[in-house]
Amino acid sequence: MLDNLIIFVLAAFVGFEVISKVPQTLHTPLMSGSNAISGITIVGALVVAGMVGGTWSKWLGFVALIAATVNVVGGFLVTDRMLQMFKAREQRAPAQAEKAEAATVS
Repeated sequence: MLDNLIIFVLAAFVGFEVISKVPQTLHTPLMSGSNAISGITIVGALVVAGMVGGTWSKWLGFVALIAATVNVVGGFLVTDRMLQMFKAREQRAPAQAEKAEAATVS
């Protein structure tokens, strides 16, 4: 148990150090790639939930599946919002342009 805790703390420290050294322009592709890798968690939750026989284990696998799905979908939504910031104003949706004009006219 202590070995696992030490590995977790070291992995968290190394992960923080690596992410803090990434330039701001590379955060969007990094998030997109990590979201794709997080999809592996969904596959793992499906496999584990399908292989076990007990009711408790199936429910735990189902909860893991839901949590992984929320993580992946939320990550892609945040990535999409980040990419919207890099688009030129003319390329944005007409509804957003109308809202911006209405706000400036009022």
